[in-house]
Amino acid sequence: MKYIILVPDGVADEPVAELGGKTPLEAANTPHMDRMAREGLSGLVKIIPDGLPPGSDIGNMSVLGYDPAKGFTGRSPLEAANLGINLKDDELAFRCNLVTVKNNTMIDYSAGHISIEDAAGIMATIAEKLNDNQAKFYTGKSYRHIMVLKTKELAKFQTITCTPPHDIMDKKIDQYLPQGLGREVLEEYVRMANPILASHPINKARIARGEGPANMLWFWGQGARPKLELYKDKFGISGSIISAVDLVNGIGRLIGLDIISVPGATGYYDTNYQGKGDHAVASLKNKDFIYVHVEATDEAGHNGDAKEKVRAVENFDKYVVGTVLEAFKGRDDFRILVTPDHPTPIIKRTHTRAPVPFVMFGKNIERNGASGYNESSAGRIGIIFESGEAMIKQFMSLKG
Repeated sequence: MKYIILVPDGVADEPVAELGGKTPLEAANTPHMDRMAREGLSGLVKIIPDGLPPGSDIGNMSVLGYDPAKGFTGRSPLEAANLGINLKDDELAFRCNLVTVKNNTMIDYSAGHISIEDAAGIMATIAEKLNDNQAKFYTGKSYRHIMVLKTKELAKFQTITCTPPHDIMDKKIDQYLPQGLGREVLEEYVRMANPILASHPINKARIARGEGPANMLWFWGQGARPKLELYKDKFGISGSIISAVDLVNGIGRLIGLDIISVPGATGYYDTNYQGKGDHAVASLKNKDFIYVHVEATDEAGHNGDAKEKVRAVENFDKYVVGTVLEAFKGRDDFRILVTPDHPTPIIKRTHTRAPVPFVMFGKNIERNGASGYNESSAGRIGIIFESGEAMIKQFMSLKG
């Protein structure tokens, strides 16, 4: 049996006036996911557990079938794992965003979705100037990077309250800066980085081109080294992950899944959808499980861009879902699950914790009367699963 999980990050949404009161899923042309919903099992699932924040870290762990309340220590350690950073017992990882701040206001959480090349040049200088016995800076992709802090007071730094920058777009940053014991350490690295960023040739070139400069470091999502059960031990199958996002790939590495790199996979609107579909199908020749994650839908939500979100949904349906369905046409040895990891509503531009629509399709999956794959159709059916873990147990036909 082949098990395929396809994740359009943050695709669940709320009605948008620009789309005639429809959600992006309702407005988009999605024949493949609609067919799966009509012929399979659909409804709502509570991906984000009560009491935990609605982030992609929590959401993707849940979609993979883990209980995020067990073993989750923070977002950054998961991303650090994908960068090959082996956190020691006295080390804490922080996500380090390159952001654009103007007039003390968060203008862009991604510094204009800074290119991998520009970001690498800037972070190389940051590491050269700021790395010391306490902190080390590591280059990730685009605006997403890691700072590892060595401290004998690990518990103190884990309690610092940090706000994701995508939650405060167009807001004054003062009240959202790190709060709690130890915040002065983070503040000092931000202070030291400011003149480096302001004078950096790459930022000067970006401004000359009319692009937003990466003019501030933003720390958040801290955590210590996590301990997660291997996927093969938990579900009895081996497989792979396809994603352009360090967070998702980091989870994969920690649970023993292979990471497949797809040329042209960017984590943004221009990602290689077809390549992701093709590589997913190819991976199943030798493995029984594939997890395909697409970030573009989430980015459109954060940007408040309804048209781009509809376009991303349609590309996901055509090139990822459609490619997989075509490859398994006439076969009865597969199951496909489509579900987001959380909603990212256009009008809110950040994650929410509402239940999300899912569709399960394939061998021995009984249909339950959905009219298509969208929030309203799934809402009429109601909540089927109280957790991602429960959903995956049924998807894998596991008991208990």
